[in-house]
Amino acid sequence: MLDRFYLPALVLLAAAAIALANDWPQGWGDRSHKPFGHTPIQRTPEMQAAMAREAAANQRRINQQRGAMRDMQVQALGPGQ
Repeated sequence: MLDRFYLPALVLLAAAAIALANDWPQGWGDRSHKPFGHTPIQRTPEMQAAMAREAAANQRRINQQRGAMRDMQVQALGPGQ
């Protein structure tokens, strides 16, 4: 007897969860529909500038590491060998 009420209520709850998931903001993705939407944080100018600075710093660090590795290889395979 309990199943007569429990299972339809469970179906309605699942349908409501699916409907809400269609409109709720999804992580850092695109903006959702009007009642739930807001500008994603990664699309703000401040965050874009911070991400660009971080990418440039990472590129400089990688280039320094490659240069250090090249210098170590040149020293190991020096001109006397």
